[in-house]
Amino acid sequence: MEGDCADVMALAGQCRARGGWLMIDDAHGLGVLGARGAGTLEAQGVSADEVPVLVGTLGKALGTQGAFVAGSQTLVEALIQFARPYVYTTSLSPALAGATLTALDIVGDEPERRAHLQTLIGAFRRAAECLPGIRLMPSDTPIQPLLVGRGGEAEVLTLARRLADEGVWCTAIRPPTVPRGSARLRITLSAAHTHADLDRLLSALECHCRTRELTHG
Repeated sequence: MEGDCADVMALAGQCRARGGWLMIDDAHGLGVLGARGAGTLEAQGVSADEVPVLVGTLGKALGTQGAFVAGSQTLVEALIQFARPYVYTTSLSPALAGATLTALDIVGDEPERRAHLQTLIGAFRRAAECLPGIRLMPSDTPIQPLLVGRGGEAEVLTLARRLADEGVWCTAIRPPTVPRGSARLRITLSAAHTHADLDRLLSALECHCRTRELTHG
């Protein structure tokens, strides 16, 4: 939700010390983070041995459908035999499986997509930090949360509607999803966005900030 990343090595150390298993849900890291797009573990230099259970989704960066659990053969076999959500779920169609394999090839063979995404993230953060009345939260990932004003729901919803009217879709996140007084816009950048798209978003945000300053005078 915040766009930030957990310190996986620190968590792994705590699990080792207490004899626990570490499970990471890397839904937003897979395909985006790391030199090869392998996710949060690669980005932080953490061995897969440190994370006995890795959960990921195929429906975000890979753009298809479904999810997976990676782990030891014993773990996987136990889930196959006893996990009710898996037992009663229809398997992926051949078309979806083929599309996912192609998406994985693209992740591995086209690192320029991630490079472009990182360029967009940097450009957005440099510009958004200068917008009055908006607080840019710490994040080096494509998820960029903006606290608007004092984090009131009404102002965030108003801004989201204004952006939508201009053809810019940004989700307004409100309590109880986030604590009261911290409603925000949750901007998600992707490699499919262009610099022109980013300029359009920033122009709309700047226009809102100017209007807000005039209103609150």
